[in-house]
Amino acid sequence: MSEAILEVVVTSAEEALAAVAGGADRLELATDMEADGITPALAEFVRTREAVSVPVRVMLRDLGGFQVADLDELCVRASAMRAAGAEEFVLGFLTPDGALDLPAMRAVLDSVPGCRWTFHRAVDHAADRTAVRRAIEGLPGMDTVLSAGSVIGVADGLDILLEEADRQGEPGYTMAVMAGGGLDAGHVPLLWARGVHAFHVGTSVRRGGWDSPVEPDSVRRWRHLINAARKDVG
Repeated sequence: MSEAILEVVVTSAEEALAAVAGGADRLELATDMEADGITPALAEFVRTREAVSVPVRVMLRDLGGFQVADLDELCVRASAMRAAGAEEFVLGFLTPDGALDLPAMRAVLDSVPGCRWTFHRAVDHAADRTAVRRAIEGLPGMDTVLSAGSVIGVADGLDILLEEADRQGEPGYTMAVMAGGGLDAGHVPLLWARGVHAFHVGTSVRRGGWDSPVEPDSVRRWRHLINAARKDVG
């Protein structure tokens, strides 16, 4: 049977421990989730990395959103994370007109050499998502594209995710896709059956949104859902 990945968004070492207790395979560490997540404090990364043994992907993003507000500062922070032991990251930058900002991507990637990373939901905000997917293919270290298929979320973008899953192997569609952004329990078996085997959750493992902590039992429910889809479909 295919490997499954459950990735949980966390903002602290304490949340990381709760997510792992519930069965998370991987973590995305970020802060300021009301701004869709920006780079966490270096000290919080160190605390989190010391607290858990699962992979931790660190968000590299500033308050510019899917554009970069201060590229030099972001590169400095990325280099510091790398020097502190970070080996996995999450990033993705667009130009004001929605194309891939390749110079910004290369500058940040040069700051974290030898690392694996996810191209995050910038793809959902692109003017031409196929063009962006083709443009990022081959960038060093990228192994995952996080997408909801839509700016709104998976409920709106499910058909896009399923359509793109059927294009697996075409130029721009050779990397693994992680579904996330308003993911619902009912989406899991549909996506799994079409070859999407990685799932990303954040608010759905918290009782009261981003202001409340990760609940192990909520993570565990997602773990069971994914395991069930894996068993049923294979």
